[in-house]
Amino acid sequence: METVIVYIDDAAHARQELGAVLDAGPAATPLPPVHWVLVACAPRMTHRISKWVSHSARENWRARWSDKLFGEVSPWLRQRGHRVTEVLAKGPLAELQTELAARHRTPHLLDARRPKFGTELQPLAPPPAEHKPPPRPLPGMLAGVLGLAVLLAADYC
Repeated sequence: METVIVYIDDAAHARQELGAVLDAGPAATPLPPVHWVLVACAPRMTHRISKWVSHSARENWRARWSDKLFGEVSPWLRQRGHRVTEVLAKGPLAELQTELAARHRTPHLLDARRPKFGTELQPLAPPPAEHKPPPRPLPGMLAGVLGLAVLLAADYC
């Protein structure tokens, strides 16, 4: 059974994205059953909210929010004959992605989060480590020091 990890934060947008994936094949051949790992990405709360809301209240809200989201998406996938696992993201998505990828051996990845204007979404995978030589600040610093010396010498002359 093929495994697909799907990151969602809005039920309507997720169903639209998943519908496009499920209906992508030819109409004559139905998609074989797939194991969908739905990862709910709750909206971020500001750090100032801790003045007004306790940690347990935030966790309870996050759990209720994810239950509502899963309640709208999971039955829709199950009625099509697919298996669904529900996960609530509680930390950085890159760490969760590596954990889920290790657990589900070579899964496919689908980002069905609704894009938000003016907000960058968390990356799903850690950025690749590139081997770059360390920067050499000496020539720039040397030019700055020489320029400063010329200005000071011009002021005193």
